[in-house]
Amino acid sequence: MPAQTAELEDFRAEVRAWLDEAFPKSLAGRAPQAGEPDPKGDEVEAWKAALCGRGWGTPTWPKEYGGGGLSPQQARALREEIRKAGGWNPIGWTMGVRMLGPTLLEFGTEEQKKRHIPPICRGETRWCQGYSEPGAGSDLASLQTRAEDKGDHFLVNGQKIWTSGAQYADWCFALVRTDTTKKHEGISFLLIDMRSPGVEVRPILLIAGRSPFCETFFTDVKVPKENLVGPLNGGWTVGKRLLQYERQRNEDAPRRATEQRPIEQVVAEYVGRDPAGRLADGDLRTRLTRHMMERQAFTLTMQRTTAEAAGGGPTAATSILKNVSSLLVQERAELLVEAMGHQGLGWEGEAFRPEELALVREWLSGKANTIFAGSYEIQNNIISKRILGLPDPL
Repeated sequence: MPAQTAELEDFRAEVRAWLDEAFPKSLAGRAPQAGEPDPKGDEVEAWKAALCGRGWGTPTWPKEYGGGGLSPQQARALREEIRKAGGWNPIGWTMGVRMLGPTLLEFGTEEQKKRHIPPICRGETRWCQGYSEPGAGSDLASLQTRAEDKGDHFLVNGQKIWTSGAQYADWCFALVRTDTTKKHEGISFLLIDMRSPGVEVRPILLIAGRSPFCETFFTDVKVPKENLVGPLNGGWTVGKRLLQYERQRNEDAPRRATEQRPIEQVVAEYVGRDPAGRLADGDLRTRLTRHMMERQAFTLTMQRTTAEAAGGGPTAATSILKNVSSLLVQERAELLVEAMGHQGLGWEGEAFRPEELALVREWLSGKANTIFAGSYEIQNNIISKRILGLPDPL
């Protein structure tokens, strides 16, 4: 056995032994589902403390800031062993871990890293994203939230929208305008304490019955100068990099309602099988087969781009993955709802099983997938210019 392989197997054995002691057996199989609240209770908190205590909630981040200091190969092995035990990473899908942390490690000052990275690694702080505004969505650089220089602090005034989880967040990373004479070159990247006077959050109820997004208002909010990340008026570069991290496929993401079981099993329950054992609906069978092939191709492409980008951070290829994954999520939900027939029309009531209601709500929620984190059209623009090298339209 090659030395590297043997070393990785030794690490797996170490993880299994640790999990046997640290992971509460009663939590096995209770991983949160996408869009649903995380499980609560003393055992969940004990599991989070144990995982984060070793830095394994952020396994590849530097140990000096509270991370695990693991190699990508070790991190993958850790994730696989945790899943085999029926566990999950309780902080792996948070914005601090997915988005701000990697960005701060790349652009932050040493003081900013020491202040903000350890609490993220311990799962102690929750972050939200202050990017979009009512008049600056797809054209994000049109944002008008102002941050005026007041000597030792900035005074922030303006409004953000679609700020996911703002009602629960401790901090917000935001793009603000610090120069009104320039567009992209007049934007800065600020860290804003959500407990500051002048911050108001209003949750937005969506068609799926949940309020994951919010309106956020800033009225004369004082932000210390040390909360500026990157150079003054250099926030567009920092903000774009964070979006690349956001668009990366996150393997710690909670599983969706549509992903709890193989899709062909669920479809077969509703449409039945013919004498040959095939799905009884030939047209649906064809479209389902095409979907499964595209999903497998996407998985392999994701693995390849991840390997190619190892050590170099995300690239413009994240735009391809974001667009394809968004369409696959929507298509999967639509196929399932179609197969369910009238059971795919439920909102509430005893006539519908909980998993059927969850699938319907996920189908509705999925309509936003091609809009958030950069709309489908914006990603196509990035792909055309950054990957295909096409010129700007006249």
